[in-house]
Amino acid sequence: MNKVILMGRLTRDAEVRYSAGDASTAVARFSLAVDRRFKRDNDEQTADFINCVAFGKTAEFMERFGRKGTKFVVEGRIQTGSYTNKDGQRVYTTDVVVEQVEFAESKASSESSNGGYVPADRPSPSGAAGDGFMNIPDGIDEELPFN
Repeated sequence: MNKVILMGRLTRDAEVRYSAGDASTAVARFSLAVDRRFKRDNDEQTADFINCVAFGKTAEFMERFGRKGTKFVVEGRIQTGSYTNKDGQRVYTTDVVVEQVEFAESKASSESSNGGYVPADRPSPSGAAGDGFMNIPDGIDEELPFN
């Protein structure tokens, strides 16, 4: 089984191109910075930079939302390949072919400097009742979809 799940931030905006021909398809290339769980002695690098490629609707999604620093979860498979460069040397490649992608955090938390953004119109978690549930302030209950 060849299955990969990664969570990381884009190192740069996704690069999207379209194939030529009648049935042109989008191809997105991007790199994810994936934090390492443990740090080795004398190793300054704390993340791995994983090259990814997506096709079709997934590539179009990355074209629209794939901006540097945005945190994504990607699911796909590892694909290896090789080619001969202009100097005649064999170059080996490893990419993750992305089959599914989703945001790993909300837009508000990614833009927030402290990571704990709470909108002004939302009560803070410290307002929780003794049973662990938050009290709903008066006047908001009409807006709730499950009344």
